[in-house]
Amino acid sequence: MTQPVHSPAAEAPIGVFDSGVGGLSVLRHIHAQLPHEHLIYFADSGYAPYGDRSEESVIQRSLAVAAFLFGQGAKALVVACNTATVAAIKAIRTEWPGMPIVGVEPGLKPGAAVTQTGNVGVLATDRTLHSEKFLQLRDQISAGTQAEFLLQPCIGLVDQIELGELGSDATRALLEQYVMPLLDGGADTLVLGCTHYPFVEHIIRDIAAAHSPAPVTLIDTGDAVARQLARLLEGAGLLRPAGVPHLRGYTTASAAVLADAFRGLLGLAPQVEAIEVG
Repeated sequence: MTQPVHSPAAEAPIGVFDSGVGGLSVLRHIHAQLPHEHLIYFADSGYAPYGDRSEESVIQRSLAVAAFLFGQGAKALVVACNTATVAAIKAIRTEWPGMPIVGVEPGLKPGAAVTQTGNVGVLATDRTLHSEKFLQLRDQISAGTQAEFLLQPCIGLVDQIELGELGSDATRALLEQYVMPLLDGGADTLVLGCTHYPFVEHIIRDIAAAHSPAPVTLIDTGDAVARQLARLLEGAGLLRPAGVPHLRGYTTASAAVLADAFRGLLGLAPQVEAIEVG
């Protein structure tokens, strides 16, 4: 059943969600570009990672979280998860027509624009890389640019990041396993196709610097997502022009873990609450 559309005011918050803490990499860009906006972040960590779930399960979880955020009065929604975007953003937009809703997708177009070798590596979850939406995007951009996309599923990497293992030997070993074949294939550009991956960007850069004879460019689309959100809010007259913003966090797992992630990854200390939705 289609949800009734409400008319949020500019003072209303922006809702941002991910399967876990990865969407904080997008939230930091939103916070930087729209410093006056109230924000609500929802980490569905009790059901993470989405990449291991069926498409129907991801759709149902995404709809449940979106319903919670709109129920909190959100004036806009950012689906800060590549897997949820490819699986569920169409369903979310159908359920809440007319609401500003922004998703994320791997930066294939900017990757194709900057590559010098024509080989672009894409690091993402297996579900993202095998989704119809992603494959259509890949084929469309390949046809228009002649870029070749080397696809690398990163099984287990989200789990390491959720555990806060951002510099461990195990995480580095996983990244070497996934990044090295792309470099060996001639990739001079690596697309970070999951919002969790920017938090291990420093390791990826170290591996690339040690094993690639030429500079390697990393593509993170968080900044582009924030700019698109700003355009939609401005077009709808929903920008909050000034004032002290507030930030709240919700999670379906441990509030302490999410609070630690806010503190360790973003240097922020919002109120965080553990709840169940769906």
